[in-house]
Amino acid sequence: MLLQTKVALLTVTPSTVLVHSSESHPVDGPSVFLGALGSCSRAKNDAGVNCTTASLSPVYDLSSLPPSAPCLLLSAPPLSTPVFLGIALALSIIFFITFTLVSFRHKMGKKTTAMLDKPIVQSVSAWLGVFGFLVGIVSFLILRMWFGKAADDFNQSIVLEGSAGPQLIAAVGNTFTMVWVAYTFYGVPVVISMAKLNVKASK
Repeated sequence: MLLQTKVALLTVTPSTVLVHSSESHPVDGPSVFLGALGSCSRAKNDAGVNCTTASLSPVYDLSSLPPSAPCLLLSAPPLSTPVFLGIALALSIIFFITFTLVSFRHKMGKKTTAMLDKPIVQSVSAWLGVFGFLVGIVSFLILRMWFGKAADDFNQSIVLEGSAGPQLIAAVGNTFTMVWVAYTFYGVPVVISMAKLNVKASK
């Protein structure tokens, strides 16, 4: 249950910041954690967490939020987004496997080394890495804009309700920070692979 409440694309948590601009204090209430494949929610801070079934076309369970909450603004991203994320993940896995094999080919048998020394093998590996990187990072950029807009609209709607609005606040989750760090490290072997291709092409 730890990751379900700590890692999310967008979170809706109890807060008085939007309804009482002059002061804010801790408040107990419902929380919702939205992801690309589904959502988790709890009625109170110390309550159990309930999650929807993972799906490529998820329907978020927002029943724990009060009726006055602008729930219609919290919708799942288009079906194509998780599909592209899956494609990016598959390409990335294949790239890391082939990159590792190519990098340590001198530790293997003569036949394996000869096969991995072929330019076509190294070229395919490098381009798999490039496409996986681009598809993945573009998909996450789209998700960041999607959920960023949803959080802004959700909070603005509560502000417009004034002191009568629900004591909630939406925020973009920490998943994106982890993704940017991961893609920074991902970029290193991709750059190395492409640099090797350029060196060989210039010979």
